[in-house]
Amino acid sequence: MCRRGAFAGRPTQARLALGCGSHHGPTVGETPVRVIPLAAESLGVRSMATYVEAGDLGILIDPGATLAPARWGLPPADAEWQALRRANDRISAYAARARLIFVSHYHDDHFRSDPVTYAGHTVLAKDPRRMIAGAQARRGLALWKALEGQATVESADGWRRRDGAVELSVSPPLPHGVDGTSLGHVVGLAVCDLVQRERFVFASDVQGPLSSVAAAWLIQQRPTLLYLSGPPSYVERELPAGAVQRGVDNLRRVLDATGCRAIMDHHALRDPGFAARFEPLWSTGRVVTAAAHLGLPAVPLEAQRRALWSDARKPPAPVRRTVETGDAIMTRSKRTFARRGNAQ
Repeated sequence: MCRRGAFAGRPTQARLALGCGSHHGPTVGETPVRVIPLAAESLGVRSMATYVEAGDLGILIDPGATLAPARWGLPPADAEWQALRRANDRISAYAARARLIFVSHYHDDHFRSDPVTYAGHTVLAKDPRRMIAGAQARRGLALWKALEGQATVESADGWRRRDGAVELSVSPPLPHGVDGTSLGHVVGLAVCDLVQRERFVFASDVQGPLSSVAAAWLIQQRPTLLYLSGPPSYVERELPAGAVQRGVDNLRRVLDATGCRAIMDHHALRDPGFAARFEPLWSTGRVVTAAAHLGLPAVPLEAQRRALWSDARKPPAPVRRTVETGDAIMTRSKRTFARRGNAQ
């Protein structure tokens, strides 16, 4: 069974520096697993970048951040660009602290193509030759080639290792959303502190989970804290009937089976009505956004883009070309997800 420990309760500002979601301080001799969301939709950008500290092992997870090139026909507002700059600064700072960098898949909001971020690190990344296709396969292969001689790269799929009192294990490829999705597969990471009996599971873009296969893997892991992408209700009309509700039901099943707490963010926070749409989850008191895990109010800027532009003094420029900022790249191609029946 899942033990309520360092992740029980809501975080306070006093614990924010530790990045641990507990209002209970550690007892003498304890060093709880620390989970620090660095960037997320509730923090203003598309990302699930996270820093985890267990024992003396620091892990940077999915070090990417982007902005939606267009929502409601509008490009990013100034507030979104500012949030992206801050997010990239945080990711770069924590990359310098990490010993291990984990990449769950190769969508631009989950990894950086610049080898500088990974240089000198051990990189555990989704295998670009297994259960992957199209642009993701090309990006993955390009990253692995760029890191030759720069970093130690290992295939993450099904990987397992023990580092002192910390046990790490990676899932087999899981559907990026619904079973059979054209968006490919992701791999999840479980970080277990064998001394503190804390188990953090990062499930990436399982979107709910929408897949019963992904839900079964999460239950099997028995997390104390789970971080996952929520159902993409902002494109609900493009999904199979009942998919979003199935994602809600699957997460409730995971919570009931494991007793864990959950950080749910990413796709769910792109819906302007996310608070009401997912009230059955928030009201459990065991599901929070990445911002709430840090003791901060949610600032879902993408979902607020129409309001941000309505307050602007000048009309938005049309989105006509690829836009680059730091390590983030945005292109119009991201809008094609809706016609494929899922969300990146």
